[in-house]
Amino acid sequence: MEKMPDKITMGDKYRPAMEMTDPKEAKKYFELCVEHTMRFGKSREEAESIERQNLGYFAGYYDHDTRLRVERLFNCVHPILGAAIEHIPTSEEAFKAGLKLGRKNSCV
Repeated sequence: MEKMPDKITMGDKYRPAMEMTDPKEAKKYFELCVEHTMRFGKSREEAESIERQNLGYFAGYYDHDTRLRVERLFNCVHPILGAAIEHIPTSEEAFKAGLKLGRKNSCV
């Protein structure tokens, strides 16, 4: 992939990263993600932060080994659950963390 299209689903954007194992490939892919986000008015610093959070979050939908690998390759962590290397959350812990965040950010 030379350049990401302006309109792309989260799945299409982040799913390829979940399969990566090569640090060089991951570095190139991360740069594509950052470049894509910068097209929408974000600075490089903002785009890198957004992409690391998104990659960490997306990896949370995968198994623990995938989370570990993605976090290592892309220097990211799950923005709600934290680093996979530090803790494997139970389903109940993950649910409660999401519920807590939802209540914190609720307008109701």
